[in-house]
Formats: sequence, C-alpha cells, structure tokens
Amino acid sequence: MSEEKKNKQKLPKYNELAVKRAKDVSVARKIILILLIIFAIIVVVGGFSAYQYIQKAISPVDPSSNQEVEITIPLGASSSDIADLLEEEGLIENSLVYRFYVKLHNMADFQAGEYTLSPSMTLEEISEELATGTLMEEAVLRVTVPEGRNMEEIATIYEENAGINQEDFLQKMQDESYIEELIDNYPAILHEVILNEDIIYPLEGYLFPATYEFFHDKPTVEEAVTQMLDKTNEIVDSHREEIEATDFSLHELLTFASLVEEEAPSAEDRQQIAAVFYNRLEDGMRLQTDPTVIYAHGEHIPRLTYDHYEIESPYNTYYVDGLPVGPIANFGESSLVSVLEPADNNYFYFLADSEGNVYYSETYEEHQHLEEEYIHSQD
Repeated sequence: MSEEKKNKQKLPKYNELAVKRAKDVSVARKIILILLIIFAIIVVVGGFSAYQYIQKAISPVDPSSNQEVEITIPLGASSSDIADLLEEEGLIENSLVYRFYVKLHNMADFQAGEYTLSPSMTLEEISEELATGTLMEEAVLRVTVPEGRNMEEIATIYEENAGINQEDFLQKMQDESYIEELIDNYPAILHEVILNEDIIYPLEGYLFPATYEFFHDKPTVEEAVTQMLDKTNEIVDSHREEIEATDFSLHELLTFASLVEEEAPSAEDRQQIAAVFYNRLEDGMRLQTDPTVIYAHGEHIPRLTYDHYEIESPYNTYYVDGLPVGPIANFGESSLVSVLEPADNNYFYFLADSEGNVYYSETYEEHQHLEEEYIHSQD
C-alpha cells in the first residue's frame, strides 16, 4: 500500500480526535464561565450583605427614640471597653464596627465621666459627647444610710456626715410645696396618698438605704433627697412586674416592707414574718407589731408597757385594722422581696429572744408558752 493511501486512512482518526478536543475545550470554557458567574454572584451578594451589615452598625440604633440612657465611663477604660459598654446599653449596634470607626476617625481622647446618651444618636454624636465630657471627680463625701432608719434618724445621719442641719432637713420633709414638686418628678413611686394629713413625714419609707456620694463639701437637702429617691425608683422599677401582680398599692407595699424591716433580723425571718402578717390580714386580725407603737409615740422606747399600746394613732397597729397609714422606716430590698415572695406557713405569732433568735407559733397558747420560756424567764 502506498504511503499516500496510508495517510488517507489515518485522517478520519485525527479528525475525530480534534473534534473531541474542541468539545472538551468548549465544555471547560463553559464550566469556567459558570464558575466565574457564581463567584461574581457570591462577591456581589456578600458585598451587599457586608454593606448592609456595616450600614446598620454605623446608623443610630433607633432614630426615633426619646429614651435617655445614663452611663458611666470609668477611669482607664479603653476604646474596646467603651465600645462593649455602649453595645451592652443598647446605644450602638456593634462594638467591633465602632472600634474600627474610632480608629478610622482617630478618636482616642474619650473622657471618663457620667454621660446621658440616646439610641437615636449617631456614632459621630456619641463619640463627640464622649470626647468632650467632664472628667469624673473624686467624691468629697460619702454618706451611708442603713436599712430600717426613720426620717429623724436619717436627718441625724446627714447632719453628722454631710453637715446638713437636722432641723432644716426635717422641715424640708414637711414642706408641702416641695413634696408636690417631687410627686411630679417621680410619678412612678410618689403619689398624692403621701400627703395624707395623718402622715408625719410624706417621704418616710421612700428614702432608700445605701451609700451616697457628694462631690462638694456642702450638699443640700435637695441633693441628698434626689439621690435617695433615684435609688428607690431604681429598686422599685426592678420589681415592677411583681408589684403590679399584687393587690396592694405601692404605698401599701412599702408600708408593709417597713414593718418587716423593723421586725426581722435576717432574710429568712423576713419571709417568715411577712407570711405571719399576711396570715393575720387574711384572718381579720390586727397586725399588732410593736415598732408601730414606738413610731406612733415619736421617741425611742426601750421597753413598752400596756399604756404605750393604748395610743390612738393611725400608725399603731394595735389600734387600727390592717396596715398603718404609712411606712415607719426605710426598707431594704430584701424586705420588699419578702413581702412580694413571703414564706408559706400557718404561723400567726412570733417573738425574738435577747439574742435575736425568732420563734414562731400557730396558736396564742403556743405563743404564751414561748414568751414564758424565752422572754419572761430572762427578766
């Protein structure tokens, strides 16, 4: 066979191979094109999602909000600490984005201090506020008001520790125009009921026990009262749901809590004694708690006699049915919680021995027996 003939026989095989290779190249190009399209879609979608994410993070949390949020930036706080705090308080959407924002805008001169910010503020507005704030001052005075103190005792504490004249303090506590102003300023906790003419001090029981700081050495009565009412407002607000679930008004609950505060030496006893008072109220008994007798007399009485119990006062729970007209002292938070969440018992009586141990009984006969054992035997 000639060479030419052999070549002619091979040609079809070469043509088939070329066609096959061309098809493979075409398929490869299509696959590459599809992959490029998919990649482009991923880039576009991802970029758009990233844009939305960042746009949301740099926008105000709630442009229409009127809420004011008070925050404290402590000394030595880093921009990361501040960003975390702002996110935690709901003032920014994302702390990480805010840290990048601060770096890009070369903002590092944030001042320690107390600020009032809003979710409606932009990152720029928040940053400018933090950069122009006032440095935190060191407290000049610290005044600690313990639990279970009445108004006159509180006035003495402020006189001894803050130089506020006791008489001026008490006079202000009976200034009706001032009290009305406070009722307007604190509608969540103060109501017209405290202006009842039988109530000695309208704010009795409303000035929360805590340690208060002052940044100058001559604080006023108004400054002291404002701090204490702010704290009461905070505590009450933290229990608002439970308070509204009761059948009592807030004034009645704070009155109730003041009785528990004065009678109970421990958190456990507070819950037990709160339950005793509930049991008496439900049974139609008078509360008959001695601290109300002492308060009604307006002086410290180390040992009550039968004559003391006969005082006709709206505070004396041996004389009136139900709760007294108002609180007889400030309340600790655990006393309020005890009134909201009392123990479950069937006791109607209790007494405390000289060491503060409390004994409970269901009947008056049991109570008399305990009196003989733990009270009269000590005389």
